[in-house]
Amino acid sequence: MPDEALLDRISVDPAVCGGKPCIRGHRIWVALILDLLADGMSVGEVLDEYPQLEEPDVRAALAYAAKVSVGGFVELTSAA
Repeated sequence: MPDEALLDRISVDPAVCGGKPCIRGHRIWVALILDLLADGMSVGEVLDEYPQLEEPDVRAALAYAAKVSVGGFVELTSAA
């Protein structure tokens, strides 16, 4: 799945979680997923902990982090 398709799984809405990037349709922050992975959890363990997520959601969080690390900002379509 190309990065752009993965990034479609991320939303930013000022009315949801204070505008923090979240997995679309959920109140699960991208940063939370990244923190769990950084703490050593596997993708499978993250999915076990948050069964409403799918594997591409975790990959989307990683794609988002990669884009931010290069440019410091990621343009996303806002949640409608």
